[in-house]
Amino acid sequence: MVGIVLRVNGIERRAEVQPRLLLVHFLREHLGLTGTHVGCDSSQCGACTVILDGKAVKSCTVLAVQADGTDVLTIEGLASGGRLHPLQEGFWAEHGLQCGFCTPGMIMAAYQLLQRNPNPNERDIREAIRGNLCRCTGYQRIITAIQYAARAMGEMDANR
Repeated sequence: MVGIVLRVNGIERRAEVQPRLLLVHFLREHLGLTGTHVGCDSSQCGACTVILDGKAVKSCTVLAVQADGTDVLTIEGLASGGRLHPLQEGFWAEHGLQCGFCTPGMIMAAYQLLQRNPNPNERDIREAIRGNLCRCTGYQRIITAIQYAARAMGEMDANR
C-alpha cells in the first residue's frame, strides 16, 4: 500500500492505495464519485475524462499514485451552490445526450477547451472532443451544447 494525498473537487483526500490502482477506480470506488465512467479501460472512449492539474486526462491511463499531490476536478465538482455548470446546463438544454454514458467525459473535455478558449468555433470544439466517443447522438447536439455553454459563460463574465 502507498499513501497518497490529492485535492479532488477542492477537498483534500488522503488514502492508502495499491500501487496498480487506476485513478478512475480510486475516484469511483474509494471516493464514491461515480460520475467518472469506466467505458473501455483502454483509453479509447474518453468516458473517464477528468481535469488533472488543469489538463483533461483519461483517468483510466493514470495510476492513483501518479495523482499524488495533484488537483483533480471531476464532473461532480462542476456544479456550484446547487446550480449546474453552464456546460451541464447546455447538455441538458440542447439535448447533448441520449444515454448519457459519454456525457461526463465530453463535458470535462469541453471544460478544458473553454478554459483555454472561451469562444471556440465548431472546428475547435470538434478537435477538443475528438478523443471522446459517443455512440448515440451523432455529435451535433454535443457541439451545440458546448456552444451554448460558451455563450452562457461569456454572458456571466460580461456581467461581472
